[in-house]
Amino acid sequence: MENMAEEELLPQEKEEAQVRVPTPAPDSAPVPAPAADTALDSAPTPDSDPAPALAPAPAPAPALSPSLASVPEEAESKRHISIQRRLADLEKLAFGTEGDVDSAGSLNSDNPGTENSQTCPLCPKEKFRAFSSHKLRRHLQNLHWKISVEFEGYRMCICHLACRPVKPTIVGKQISSKLGAHYHCIICSATITRRTDMLGHVKRHVNKGETKSRYIAASTAKSSNEILKETDTDIQVFPNYSIPQKTDSYFNPKMKLNRQIIFCTLAALAKERKPLECLDAFGATGIMGLQWAKHLGNAVKVTINDLNENSVTLIQKNCHLNKLKVVVDSEEKEEGDALEDDGTLGDIQVTRMDANVLMHLRSFDFIHLDPFGTSVNYLDSAFRNVRNLGIVSVTSTDISSLYAKAQHVARRHYGCNIVRTEYYKELAARIVVAAVARAAARCNKGIEVLFAVALEHFVLVVVRVLRGPTSADETAKKIQYLIHCQWCEERIFQKDGNMVEENPYRQLPCNCHGSMPGKTAIELGPLWSSSLFNTGFLKRMLFESIHHGLDDIQPLIKTLIFESECAPQSQCSAHAPSNANKQEENGVFVKPTDDTTIDIYSAQGKRKSNEMTVNVAKKQKTDASTAHPPFYYNIHRHSIKGMNMPKLKKFLCYLSQAGFRVSRTHFDPMGIRTDAPLMQFKSILLKYSTPTYTGGQSEGQMLPASEDTVTDRVEMSVSDKAEASGCRRW
Repeated sequence: MENMAEEELLPQEKEEAQVRVPTPAPDSAPVPAPAADTALDSAPTPDSDPAPALAPAPAPAPALSPSLASVPEEAESKRHISIQRRLADLEKLAFGTEGDVDSAGSLNSDNPGTENSQTCPLCPKEKFRAFSSHKLRRHLQNLHWKISVEFEGYRMCICHLACRPVKPTIVGKQISSKLGAHYHCIICSATITRRTDMLGHVKRHVNKGETKSRYIAASTAKSSNEILKETDTDIQVFPNYSIPQKTDSYFNPKMKLNRQIIFCTLAALAKERKPLECLDAFGATGIMGLQWAKHLGNAVKVTINDLNENSVTLIQKNCHLNKLKVVVDSEEKEEGDALEDDGTLGDIQVTRMDANVLMHLRSFDFIHLDPFGTSVNYLDSAFRNVRNLGIVSVTSTDISSLYAKAQHVARRHYGCNIVRTEYYKELAARIVVAAVARAAARCNKGIEVLFAVALEHFVLVVVRVLRGPTSADETAKKIQYLIHCQWCEERIFQKDGNMVEENPYRQLPCNCHGSMPGKTAIELGPLWSSSLFNTGFLKRMLFESIHHGLDDIQPLIKTLIFESECAPQSQCSAHAPSNANKQEENGVFVKPTDDTTIDIYSAQGKRKSNEMTVNVAKKQKTDASTAHPPFYYNIHRHSIKGMNMPKLKKFLCYLSQAGFRVSRTHFDPMGIRTDAPLMQFKSILLKYSTPTYTGGQSEGQMLPASEDTVTDRVEMSVSDKAEASGCRRW
């Protein structure tokens, strides 16, 4: 018991001893540094005599730094003395305690020639020995602190001690070994020689999710999960939530745009029929399903599924965090009524099973598939039990294969042959739609593409399901091959027919197959050849985004509306559905009223009526003339060398004045979607381009392009002279 009492008093006495260290009075004579030991001896100590342990460290640097009192002793044993928070902490290692700093400074400033010199704690004695405190401070600041590497509030200073073994060098008959400067890693305790290498070493730790150093992990308890907020929805996330390899529940903040556009899709569908049974097949943190249930309320019945047990537990916690009740079985309605009185907003069913099994067992009105990578393995199950006129949303993140960086993977997953083109993003969207259409046709269902979005890190395709073998046959006919000229980037879908053509490349508008030797074109596909956008549904989505205050997604939806109508923004207006006329979407008649409510004049049964089938057939016949033209041209890709091309907005007006349909596209910021052939496109671009500066022209002069210059430029272009002279009607 007495020994235990002595051990308990020891840390307290250490603190008292540090407080009792006297500082020299201003009127008294300078006192040498060992005066601190006498002050400690004069202080009352217990019988155990812990004075030797309380004495300050001598000038040589200790192996470990005791600068941070908040870090436990176990944590201090894993932190090198070169890792400090502040420059003052590094100075304490050289001067001892705060009282010693002042005493040493007054001593050395009055007696600069004294033999009581100070040593640097990060340099050996034979390398640096300062005779004044200000010189030592300048050495610490300029040599060690300025070139340190910062990480999470700590500085990894450069160290010159014998911590890193150095190979000896033989100079003549003598063997010399120089100690090299190095850094000590705060995370893995490795020693790195160069500062640039140290920065890269720390960055690799951060990319792998190893952001907690050893001594921090030992000194602090396990931190609770971080809470993030997105569109008024709170979620807990695991550590390293943005790295799929490091966490069970992946959450990507960059997919916020994807989640918002899917929410607008579901909100527009909820106006047609209520309640909707919705499925988030890969919940992860459950953020998407929570947003559906929290903002749409009783209009939806949300089911969030995930196969990982930890993710399911996290989803249940996030439901309670947002005041949403978790329903395991449908029989638990009695408990739900009691919970709703406490302020819960609704019910969410959380399941833990394979997504294919769940979609085979139950029917849904809305299904969202967002696996990590390709989604082709879940398409058959999604279309098996999805209800008529329901919606299937597919998000694919395997952009390396879809963007033609891994062509063999695209051939394996999608059965499609592709190459890298200027319109590769729309090509990726049509590849995914073709895979969705084939899966729907195998289940005797057809599809109508509501919209397709391809951004930097994902491809999103949203389709409406049309039940029946007739719709399935019409959908299968829209899957065709694309003939692509690899010389001039012209493209056209292959014509239907049972007869085999001798040279199918003659279908291209260009004459590269006749003027160039060898094979100039290639067949890509199979691809979706019909429209990628539904204007009426997009306008309803825009209205829902305005109604729910989703400002981030509105510019993208407006761009999709302009692209679907294939008209410049000055010639069309993306207005709310309340001001639109009666709309027809595959037999679903949407009549907006003054109070922005939408009445559905369609049969809600499992089978479509005869009138609805006739309407579908009529709409599919008119789609060929009203659909937007496929693919787009990049204005930079087809610019002429030595010519300054016009501004993009002006060039859109020039194409529109020439009688062509034209619009911008979300696939490419410099892309132009138009029904003009490539030769007409280049001819108009050449007509309104101006020559660049030449050596003989004076500064500021810009000569207009004459007819002869235009002709010469066309001859120097990709096409031959005959084609160029035939396109000079502009």
